[in-house]
Amino acid sequence: MTDKHLGGHGALLVAYIIFGLNVPIMKSVLTDGNITPTDMAFFRLAGAMLLFWLASIFMPKERVSRGDMFQLFLASVCGIFLCQFLFSIGLARTSPIDAAVINSIGPVMTMILAAFFLKEPITWKKALGVLIGISGALLLIFSNKTPDNGNPSLVGNLIILASTLSFVIYLTAFKPLISRYMPVTVMKWMFLYATLCILPFSWHDISTLPYSAVATDVWLRALYVVLMATFISYFLLPIGQKYLRPTIVSMYNYVQPIVSSLVAVAVGMDILSWQKGVAALLVFSGVYIVTQSKSRAQIAAEKERNKAAKPETSD
Repeated sequence: MTDKHLGGHGALLVAYIIFGLNVPIMKSVLTDGNITPTDMAFFRLAGAMLLFWLASIFMPKERVSRGDMFQLFLASVCGIFLCQFLFSIGLARTSPIDAAVINSIGPVMTMILAAFFLKEPITWKKALGVLIGISGALLLIFSNKTPDNGNPSLVGNLIILASTLSFVIYLTAFKPLISRYMPVTVMKWMFLYATLCILPFSWHDISTLPYSAVATDVWLRALYVVLMATFISYFLLPIGQKYLRPTIVSMYNYVQPIVSSLVAVAVGMDILSWQKGVAALLVFSGVYIVTQSKSRAQIAAEKERNKAAKPETSD
């Protein structure tokens, strides 16, 4: 494994730890009663857009071709606008646990779509890793006995499922595009497009929001969602996308329930049971197995080496 691959794993680990903290924090903001799901989605997209354009001032200038600019718009619709807008609406209508269960099937979707878009082979090792990882995530989720104050809803769950699918499409269909440019370049344009897309849907809510009625601690939690769970995490995601295969990237979704559990234990909301220890072992075992599976390029290179190694026969 090269230093770039290690950097990709590190970037994804930090990003998904932030995502793990984001679900309960964002849920608490939405249950406050003043900030609506469309408000929160707009704040995330517009806030991150401003931060990425500000960061781009201090980065090397990079020109995006006209054809790639249109692809960035499509990537923005899938990976940011639909993903974040639907997630905000769905999370308001379901519980964090339900949302975690649905997000855990992301790697399965990714494996299938990567086979379709990128012609990645579904090897037995990759399938086994996904199965072990999802088993750990589900064990962790269903072993949590802490009462949940959410409001589970079929409609909310279906919306979260649509959000997960849109992000999986982004991971697989736009990997070549993401790999061509610096993360800041990609994200400043994608968040700009996403902000323009969400503005017609959110204008009424953000113009009628009683800003003075929102408590300071709620604003601070909303700031975490914008700054950490959107700007920082989306800055790190393209680094992992650039150097790692989509199935490996999606496996880091399993870090989210692990983080949520550890935070609950730290603040006295839960206890560390043997089920959670086994779940953590399964999750990271699944990640390791998938990272050891062979990509299409590796399989092709191996066939070429075997072919070249065969002794020539003469008549």
